[in-house]
Amino acid sequence: MKKITLLLAMIFALATSQSANAQASIDEMVKEWERAKTYTKEYLDAMPEAGYALKPTPEMRSFAQQMLHLTDANYGFAAAATGEKSPVGMGESEKTTDISKENVSKIVLAGYDFVISGIKKMTPAQLNENVKLFGRFEMTKGAALNKSFEHQTHHRGQGTVYIRLAGAKPPQEMLF
Repeated sequence: MKKITLLLAMIFALATSQSANAQASIDEMVKEWERAKTYTKEYLDAMPEAGYALKPTPEMRSFAQQMLHLTDANYGFAAAATGEKSPVGMGESEKTTDISKENVSKIVLAGYDFVISGIKKMTPAQLNENVKLFGRFEMTKGAALNKSFEHQTHHRGQGTVYIRLAGAKPPQEMLF
């Protein structure tokens, strides 16, 4: 009887531990996206108003278009991963004609809020469910959110060059 009680206690402890770890992964993901939002806002704030139209070369996106492209992807990836309906169509943000600092900042930060809100509604088990992105890439929902995080990091990082070309100083690195 003691062995069965001990075994049941160990199983319960393991299950509780795994459940806590799984919830910790959701909480950690939310924390990282909140940090990314804060960091991106620093980029948006660092770029002077006139720099929002800056294109390093004619064929490249402007700073505003880079930030809005980042946002479109945040909406698309997060909608696929979380199951939440995106309030904007794919590529819609980047087509906005009002590329003022105020409007772009509002649109970009709303995109981060959409991602964060969607992740908060997920269960740890949902991170392991499969999803097909763009009709061709199959992966877990957690992997899709990680791809989105990588994408926004890539485009925010490109913003460093734009900010320097505008004669301003980019924000300090924010890893934690």
